[in-house]
Amino acid sequence: MNSLKFFSICLAVFSSSVMFAQNQSNNEVFVKPAPKTYLDSIKETFIQYETSNCIDERWMNELTNQDLFTDMYNDVTKNDIDEQVSFNLSTDLLKQRLKYLDQKSPFNIQHNQALENVIKSFLKHRHKSFERLMALSEYYFPMFEEHLSKYNLPLEIKYLAIVESALNPHARSHVGASGLWQFMYATGKQYNLEVNSYVDERYDPLKATDAACQYFTNMYKIFGDWDLVLASYNTGPGNVSKAIRRSGGYTNYWNIRPFLHKETQGYLPAFLATMYIYEFHKEHGIDPKRAPLTYFETDTVMVKQKMNFDQISELLDIPVNQIKFLNPIYKVQVIPYVNNKAHYLRLPKDKLAVFQSNEDKIYAYLDYVDNKREKPFERNNTRLAADDNQDTKVITKTRYYKVKRGDVLSTIAAKNKVSIAELRRWNGIKGSTVRVGQNLKIQTTTRIAVAKPKPQQKEEVLETKSEKASTAIAQNVADTEKSNATTKEADVEEKEETPVEKVETKSTAQKANDKKTSEKIEKIVEKTESKSIAQNAKTKNTPVSHTIKKGESLDVIAAKYNVSVSDLKEWNNLSSSKILAGKKLEIKSGTNPKNEKSKIETYVVKQGDTLYKIALETGLSIAELKKTNNLKSEKLKPGQVLKING
Repeated sequence: MNSLKFFSICLAVFSSSVMFAQNQSNNEVFVKPAPKTYLDSIKETFIQYETSNCIDERWMNELTNQDLFTDMYNDVTKNDIDEQVSFNLSTDLLKQRLKYLDQKSPFNIQHNQALENVIKSFLKHRHKSFERLMALSEYYFPMFEEHLSKYNLPLEIKYLAIVESALNPHARSHVGASGLWQFMYATGKQYNLEVNSYVDERYDPLKATDAACQYFTNMYKIFGDWDLVLASYNTGPGNVSKAIRRSGGYTNYWNIRPFLHKETQGYLPAFLATMYIYEFHKEHGIDPKRAPLTYFETDTVMVKQKMNFDQISELLDIPVNQIKFLNPIYKVQVIPYVNNKAHYLRLPKDKLAVFQSNEDKIYAYLDYVDNKREKPFERNNTRLAADDNQDTKVITKTRYYKVKRGDVLSTIAAKNKVSIAELRRWNGIKGSTVRVGQNLKIQTTTRIAVAKPKPQQKEEVLETKSEKASTAIAQNVADTEKSNATTKEADVEEKEETPVEKVETKSTAQKANDKKTSEKIEKIVEKTESKSIAQNAKTKNTPVSHTIKKGESLDVIAAKYNVSVSDLKEWNNLSSSKILAGKKLEIKSGTNPKNEKSKIETYVVKQGDTLYKIALETGLSIAELKKTNNLKSEKLKPGQVLKING
């Protein structure tokens, strides 16, 4: 009984396992891999390095957080620093700490009630903000200190960037001051910070820091006091000078403070309060956040071709927002290329190594993408609209692409050989988000040539200068065209031409053939006219009967018997040139066909000879020469021996 029960349990477990496995198998969905793009192919050849995920997403959000800048701006411009703040910090202890700071700093740091109010306000309301700011400081301060040391400036000035921008490289005030150091447009231009449609160097941390250092150096030469230098940085040296005059000539910041703008009245106290909190954050229980990346763990490479952030992101697998953060100088997320101006791309060092090791492939991909962009239609003498016999029209076709799982605008654009901007415009997309299953419009525009309608013309028979001079023309030209016909027909079968190609082929080929035929006629006229005149004195030999063969014309028959077409018409009472196969013609002059009585057995090809020329001399047609000598083409070599008879 127990054995039977055990067996039943095992059977149930086994059955459940099988059913579970079957359910799993049935639930599996085969996902067809996306077709490999040119981008995929080129990235497979990249020299790779051990890379991290660049900047952590949370850290990225912190670095670009706007609320810290807004809070700091409001504290400086809107708070009443003369209003006392309740906070557990004794005035005596604060005085001791400020005295300590004054001893090791070139700034004039002395206790006053306004400064105490700002310090207590920051400690009370901005405790968490300073924890975050201290993490940002780890990223920027080493770079600030390097530049300040280079210009022999007080290192404490680094705290001014916190008051100015809360260390947000994209910060912009309501009056247009921009970047970490909040340069106004005019001041930035004064210190060689370029601003154009693509670039705004006020947002470049390195260049803006260097410009700020130059400003501090120049202002210290004017005022000789670091407090007044910082005040002038906020309000301008002219306003500081006015405040000095209005105060009665005092030069201490605290004495001229009532005569400065309201914002500047809170500016230096905010700077000193920030310095105090950084120096004594442990004593106030502020636990700084740690920066996972510093500015010196990034580096730059000079670009040799125009590129945008989307392309860099696709090539290096780095989020666009990180590229944007590291390169705030570029206003429209495009790095331009200008011959006389170097532009740089800043990247984490691991990604920079990938870029530098694969530069040739990266630029090859950029060329590939650029060549796929729609170009302006060209109009020139050899193509569409310039031909008098052609018009053009534009045809726009729309097809749809169904968004698959994993698709983004950049990959869709690459697959369909269009730009991201075009995808957005055609489909009314404002951002970069697309939904799986969404149908996106893909438009293609083609300009084609169409033939102009030709006016009706009466058919005319081409007259040569002399009927007698035309005797050898028609057969040779007809043979030439016939020998090319097979090749042309084969080409038409193998290649289906576009409307543009058809029109161009007809127009150009027709003109070429007309010109060629005309040239042949002129040459033959010159060579044969004298012969034709000599033949006017006809000999009265016994008439010869010629049976017309299929494909023969009066021109061909006349050439064979060394007579003219007009003679043939006269002898046979013909009113037109139309003849029928099987009919007989009477030949009264020129006893026998050339090829029947020719004594020439062979012909040695001379320099400049052609089948056409040899046919004229021997009285044979080109087709006969080719058939007799098994020639597949009309190319001849000097010294080549051709059979003339049989």
